[in-house]
Amino acid sequence: MSMGEVYFYHLTERPLEVTLRVLLEKSLAAGWRVAVRGRTEALLDRIDDRLWLEPPDGFLPHGRTGGAEQPVLLTSGAMGNDPHCLVSVEGAGVTPDEVAAMERVMVLFDGHDDGAVQGAREQWKTLTGAGVAAKYWSEASGRWDMKAESGGASRDAV
Repeated sequence: MSMGEVYFYHLTERPLEVTLRVLLEKSLAAGWRVAVRGRTEALLDRIDDRLWLEPPDGFLPHGRTGGAEQPVLLTSGAMGNDPHCLVSVEGAGVTPDEVAAMERVMVLFDGHDDGAVQGAREQWKTLTGAGVAAKYWSEASGRWDMKAESGGASRDAV
């Protein structure tokens, strides 16, 4: 089995929900099931509401329950939909074994929150220290630029 990669997205220009929607749409277009793992039900509720309501003509199929039937599952725990891709928000943990089992893992963090930035640095060190291939993407220029890469073969960005 080839080991997946983890992409770190340093959010500074657009809100989490906007970037997340773009990444989810691209992941679904690639045929992937996705689990979005958060730490709090409050954030998952906010994401759930935004995915239902915005944009009015752009429903993105997702759910909080339903397991394997959900193309996108919002969860604070188990990934019941057998995902190809795991998205970590608000510092939710990701293990090297989870990265190995996925096509891609994405870690989205708020660049305006020092605690979130520090948490992402620690996740980067832990995962790359375990031999996981990782890429760091920044939108500080107004578009996404890869600023750092560690280990593994390169793949195109989602």
